[in-house]
Amino acid sequence: MDLRVIQERRVILPTMMNNNKMKKLGRKSLPCVAVLTRPAESGVIEETRKTNTVYTDNWFDKIAIHHLSQAVQATSGWRSKKSGYESLVEVTTMASRNFNQIKQREVVIQALGRAFPKPILSLIKALVPQSKFAREYFAVFTTVFFAWLVGPCEVKESEFEGKREKNVVQIHKCRFLEQTNCAGMCINLCKFPCQDFIKDSLGMPVSMVPNFDDMSCEMIFGKDPPAPIDDPALKQPCYKLCKSKEKHTTNCFI
Repeated sequence: MDLRVIQERRVILPTMMNNNKMKKLGRKSLPCVAVLTRPAESGVIEETRKTNTVYTDNWFDKIAIHHLSQAVQATSGWRSKKSGYESLVEVTTMASRNFNQIKQREVVIQALGRAFPKPILSLIKALVPQSKFAREYFAVFTTVFFAWLVGPCEVKESEFEGKREKNVVQIHKCRFLEQTNCAGMCINLCKFPCQDFIKDSLGMPVSMVPNFDDMSCEMIFGKDPPAPIDDPALKQPCYKLCKSKEKHTTNCFI
C-alpha cells in the first residue's frame, strides 16, 4: 500500500462518522498512520543524477569518438566491446583502475599523439604562433570541433596582459566528468595530459579549471597552469557525486 492511498483513507475515515462519535473519540484516539520507506539507493537522492545530459551524436561526433576511443585502447592495452562514448568511458575507467596517475597521463598523451598526426600539429604550431589571434582561434576551434568530447561550450572573454580577448572556453557541464563521475579521472585522464599535449604539440599554454560541484570547466588559452603541487584541482574537495568524498591529491587512485 503506498503513501497516497493511506493518506486518502485518513481523510475518508473521519467523514464516515457522525459528529457525536467524533466527539467521543477525541483527538487522542484518532488513528495515526506512519509509513517507513526504504533508504534511497546511492545517487538517487542526487538531483543531478536524474538530469543526466542526453546526447544525440551526429556522424562527425561518432567518428571522432570512435577514433579517440580506439587510440586510447591501443595505448592502454585495454579493449572495450561497447560502442560510442561508452567505449571511451569504459577504457579510461580501466586505465584509471590499473595504472598509477603518471601512467594514466602518459597513456592519454600517447593516445592524443595517435589521434592527431604529428605533421599536422607541427604545421599548426608553425603557422599559428602565440598571439591574440592564436588564443582566440584555439578557443573557437575547441567549441566547434570538440563539443562531442566535453559537451556544449562557448567562448568567453577574459583579461590577458591588461587587454580583453576571447580566449576562454566555458564548458557548461563536462561530458567526460558527468559520464565517469570521478574527479581523479578528470585530473589524470583529461586535465593534466591535455594541458601538456596542447602546449608541447601546438605551442599554446592552456589552463583547465574544473569545477567539481557543477561539473563545469574553463579552458584558458595563453595561460600556463599552476604547478601540480599548487593546483587547486588537487586540493579542493571532490564534487558532490563522488563516492569517496575525499580530497584529491597526487596520490589519487579513485
